[in-house]
Amino acid sequence: MDRIKIFSPATVANISCGFDALGLALEGIGDEMVFTKRNDNQLIITKIEGANLPYNINENLVGTVIKAMLNDQNMQLGLDIEIYKGFKPGSGLGSSAASAAGTAFAINELLGKPFTKTELVQFAMLGEEAACGSPIADNVSAALFGGFVLIRSLNPVEVISLPVPDNLFISALHPQIEIKTEDARNVLPQEIPLKDAITQWSNVGGLVSGLYTNDYKLIGRSLQDVIVEPYRKKLIPHFDSVKRAALNTGALGAGISGAGPTIFALSKGMETAKAVEESMRKVYSHTEIEFYTFTSEISVDGVKTIT
Repeated sequence: MDRIKIFSPATVANISCGFDALGLALEGIGDEMVFTKRNDNQLIITKIEGANLPYNINENLVGTVIKAMLNDQNMQLGLDIEIYKGFKPGSGLGSSAASAAGTAFAINELLGKPFTKTELVQFAMLGEEAACGSPIADNVSAALFGGFVLIRSLNPVEVISLPVPDNLFISALHPQIEIKTEDARNVLPQEIPLKDAITQWSNVGGLVSGLYTNDYKLIGRSLQDVIVEPYRKKLIPHFDSVKRAALNTGALGAGISGAGPTIFALSKGMETAKAVEESMRKVYSHTEIEFYTFTSEISVDGVKTIT
């Protein structure tokens, strides 16, 4: 294989109750990347569209991921790399993760698939660390595995795929402001009350159980975040109003996607999800902040090869 073109999905991390431990992949929203072998051993980014990212391979996270994978295999490889960003960095939809996971997947294919998906998560985490300062696993795991994922452990990395109910859909509103992951982490408390911790891990258990049993009401009751959301929502204008509108329109639950500013809602049925999207849109239409909204299925594929 001398050339590969891939699609790497956007992701929603945390899913309210599962800070750094839960994630899901979106359908049809994400990045496209093209990797073409060169006759020399140079790694050259030839094109970037959709975002202002560095062309210098030593400053772009794709270089971090590629070099780590080649070093592991004691190999050299020359590549021309094209990056087509389908959504903005700083959106809370896993922009850096899409690039990192897509790169790990593509290089693994070009090398003859020497790595497992879990090993690819570890390489992609290096890209996340290069981009935002922390080796985060939730977004890259969701992008690589597809569907819902639970990060049970980071040392060693253990990713568990969770069921995806057939009639579950995502609605989202993305205010056109940027929140850096590092900044969103800095607003969080270093210690939390035990009662809040108990509430949070009970909700994680409830959400996982709801996914396995297709219990949409249990899923909705479990989408509660008493630890992170109270602090991060202050960074997102009109968050409470958007969440309230989504819930009043029939959403099972709503919260902050990743580090924000995107606000997501889960709904049973596409019709409800579309109505929820419109209710979120109406809130922001009365502000002066630019935004866009979308409704998406949950992708069960994750990163994949395209033509």
